[in-house]
Amino acid sequence: MATCGCRLLEVADTVQKAMIPLALLYPAHGVETPEQFGPYSLDVAVDAAPVGGTFPLVVVSHGNAGTPWAYRELARHLVQHGYIVALPAHTGNTRHNNNRANTAANLANRPRHITLVIDAAYQQLKDHLKPDCVAVIGHSIGGYTALAVAGGKPWTGPYERKTKPPQPVLVTPDDRVRALVLLAPATAWFRPEALRAVRVPVLMITGDQDVNTPVAHALNVLDGVADRAQVVHKVFAGAAHFSFMSKFPAEMTKPEFHPSQDPPGFDRADIQAELFDDISAFLLRTVGTVAALPDNETV
Repeated sequence: MATCGCRLLEVADTVQKAMIPLALLYPAHGVETPEQFGPYSLDVAVDAAPVGGTFPLVVVSHGNAGTPWAYRELARHLVQHGYIVALPAHTGNTRHNNNRANTAANLANRPRHITLVIDAAYQQLKDHLKPDCVAVIGHSIGGYTALAVAGGKPWTGPYERKTKPPQPVLVTPDDRVRALVLLAPATAWFRPEALRAVRVPVLMITGDQDVNTPVAHALNVLDGVADRAQVVHKVFAGAAHFSFMSKFPAEMTKPEFHPSQDPPGFDRADIQAELFDDISAFLLRTVGTVAALPDNETV
């Protein structure tokens, strides 16, 4: 397996007047060591030199009040299979600062963050990225984010508008996005016909025990996109809304912290290999990758 390099930076959002924390993970030369990112640990080679060649870019959009490090094992798996992975923290909608949650501004900010992150990745690793070849993985409201940046036309919902009438959310689609992976996507902000402009291949993965985004959210995608045949939908039996995230550290795994919990008799660790293989196979079909990467021992 290739070494997983890591660069940490911040991306300026002049509209939100905020900085977006960003980690870029990429196939690299060097030796991995365990690194802490808050409470989360991952083996990476910080600021290591990238290996030669060009790779597709995969941007991961986390859920509400979340963190990109909740998908760290998936990100590392993708790097080892020939992808550069961007892990932004959606400022104003993270575990550290959630002051934009349930606002129209958050619905507009999130897709714009994706475009800014794509720009930053191409600036940082321009000699190592395939031109205009991007996939977006989105979990929960990250699924909304992925659909919006791929052409979906959202409207505010009850949480955002409160006593105001529904309003369209202005989003500029990014045509560099060529594929979407939706994990338990939240889609209530898309009315009928609002996803007709989404014309890229979609892998949608849901759990049959999800009470946060039940089946109606998936049907919005299946019935809404331009071509239903472009959507591959897989349902994991026994999985709930948070079951597609990495396991949380032991000190965070407790009943009152719902993202750390799975339904009785289900363990998210048991589906990780299958989930990762499904995603990497889909990305191989849609945005491609390189034929081979050097092993750790040979770089």
